[in-house]
Amino acid sequence: MGLLTGKTALVTGAARGIGKAIALKFASEGANVAFTDLVIDENGKATEEEIAALGVKAKGYASNAADFAQTETVVNQVKEDFGSIDILVNNAGITKDGLMMRMSEAQWDAVINVNLKSAFNFIHACTPIMMRQRSGSIINMSSVVGVHGNAGQCNYAASKAGLIALAKSIGQEIGSRGIRANAIAPGFIDTAMTQALPEDIRKAWIQNIPLRRAGTVEDIANVATFLASDLSSYVTGQVIQVDGGMNM
Repeated sequence: MGLLTGKTALVTGAARGIGKAIALKFASEGANVAFTDLVIDENGKATEEEIAALGVKAKGYASNAADFAQTETVVNQVKEDFGSIDILVNNAGITKDGLMMRMSEAQWDAVINVNLKSAFNFIHACTPIMMRQRSGSIINMSSVVGVHGNAGQCNYAASKAGLIALAKSIGQEIGSRGIRANAIAPGFIDTAMTQALPEDIRKAWIQNIPLRRAGTVEDIANVATFLASDLSSYVTGQVIQVDGGMNM
């Protein structure tokens, strides 16, 4: 029996990267996994097959997480296909970095819509299901820049700070129905995006991390599994920084 046996998880933006690692970890702990991405291409199909190979039900859904109507449709389809939604991970996200003085309205709107409005969309669609079940765990994927800010990322930082406040507010609203809401704030994680950085910049980042290494996607997935499982049954409204002590 895994930590999540018998549960159904819905993970947004999970065809690759951190979202995929979370989906795979959940599946390894016995959860059936539905996941979304903007398109379900070869990567999405491969992710679906990898999850299913762990002996659970898996299905990827093409959906624009920032679109309210599409979200309602896909959540209803997941409920029909899987029977329940016990865990929601709001992971869909993009970056469009730039200094405030040079940032366009389109850059601001795109990041807020994909990173923050998408979480509203999915929480709005999933909470009625969880309320009828009188149980559920909502996990918002924030970032350390949502806690501490970052020059050149005002749109991204604002969206990630919003995800923290959203989790805390939802936790207060529906805690009495047995639904928990928390946020994870990853630090410097070893992904395709950070691997593309120049080596001297990567080394400088790592030198400022007490554990002296970049985080892995598995590090994030492990914390997500804790928050999704009954091990954290008395944990809600919290933000856990998974950053190797970078911002302690």
